[in-house]
Amino acid sequence: MGGGSGGRGKGMPRAMAPVEEVDVAAVRYRPAELQAPHLTGFPLRAFVWLLESPLLGPIVTSVLKKQNNMTQMLQHTVIPERPMFYPEYPPQEPEHGVVALGDDRDPVDRVEEALSCLPPYDPSGRFTSADEKNPFLYWKIRDFAYAYRSGITTPSAVAELVIAGVEEWNNKKPPMPMLIHFNANDLRKQADASTKRFEQGSPISVLDGIFFAVKDDIDCLPYPSKSATTFFDEIRPVEKDAVSVSRLRKCGVIFIGKANMHELGLGVTGNNPNYGQ
Repeated sequence: MGGGSGGRGKGMPRAMAPVEEVDVAAVRYRPAELQAPHLTGFPLRAFVWLLESPLLGPIVTSVLKKQNNMTQMLQHTVIPERPMFYPEYPPQEPEHGVVALGDDRDPVDRVEEALSCLPPYDPSGRFTSADEKNPFLYWKIRDFAYAYRSGITTPSAVAELVIAGVEEWNNKKPPMPMLIHFNANDLRKQADASTKRFEQGSPISVLDGIFFAVKDDIDCLPYPSKSATTFFDEIRPVEKDAVSVSRLRKCGVIFIGKANMHELGLGVTGNNPNYGQ
């Protein structure tokens, strides 16, 4: 943020204006000039190894901090902002109209309670033919749940559309790899199990048969977690689902695969030198 530090004497802390006093229209953003290597692929892997080295890591970190004046900047900057959250310990009384969902409860029960907070579902006008104004592409979670329960379609039928879509994007020139890891047979297996539950009249929850892609930095068996690198899975193998994935799986969610991302999340463009943009 370009706020300036007018009137600040030498050696005085740099005080940032409170957000309420900032005239956003008058602010011109001036990015800081940082001195850091621009690395991808193998050089990034080597640099990470260097940082994790017990002997050389602290030295490299110290040099980068010194080059960019980070320690002094953090020690001499005053940010008069309120916290963005309030601690819940000791527990506070819930606000009026807020439903508290305990973390230790069964995921299916939590989903059902959350569902009860939504307005009544109205399926009218949602299930028209593909050439009309509400195509299959824009269905929502409750649309899928209604369609499965009403026999309009099945998770297995949707899985074939998902597989066709993934293959179409992968075969474009240039390819558009939305997924780093994808297994059509595993997807069909999950969808078949969900379809059988609906045929037996025993879906797990409103999320049963809902398709979900997991970002490549979140563990989801049977796929490795590479964080969009070529090596991260070699130093950190996946032994079980992440808690979030495990809870969704218990609710019947179908996992498509691992979604592409910026390498190690070190950027916002999504441009990946290993797997494509």
